[in-house]
Amino acid sequence: MTEMTSVTNGTMGRVAYARIAPNEDLVIGVEKLCLAHGFRNAFVRGALGSLVDACLGANDDKFIEVKGPAVEIVSLAGEVRSDEDGAIKAALSGVVADPQGEIYGGLFVAGSNAICMTLEVTLEEWLPAGD
Repeated sequence: MTEMTSVTNGTMGRVAYARIAPNEDLVIGVEKLCLAHGFRNAFVRGALGSLVDACLGANDDKFIEVKGPAVEIVSLAGEVRSDEDGAIKAALSGVVADPQGEIYGGLFVAGSNAICMTLEVTLEEWLPAGD
């Protein structure tokens, strides 16, 4: 099976260690952090925190809803890209654990993953060649 891939040359830029406040959405919060720090493109290198509830996209175009309170983020990774108009869009995936310890993974759905207490996140700026 052949898949289309894209290769972009560039360098890593600044690193931001930031906090997202309670009740703010995970995906939208990461996008806002990038805007606030002037990152047009970035990689999400990790995070520590919890969500009120979690909503993850599954492979079959369905959603996995994980009820909290305090759904723990076990791992988080992803990227933030800006389009030609400058709009920023985050694509984040990860693994979460519900209060009973059950594990779920998938893509975080924007607008459906409110931070419970706080979330600490590490962002690394990506500077594509030619920008």
